[in-house]
Amino acid sequence: MDAKKTGKFICENRKKHGLSQKELADRLNISDKAVSKWERGGSLR
Repeated sequence: MDAKKTGKFICENRKKHGLSQKELADRLNISDKAVSKWERGGSLR
């Protein structure tokens, strides 16, 4: 799995649905820092 492509996909879809990183994180019960890390292509864990 390509982390950078996955991060771009997450970011594009989050924005398409009008969500901030914090709002997406709240819906997933995770931290907004995790969403940021995913979108930058960091670890997907």
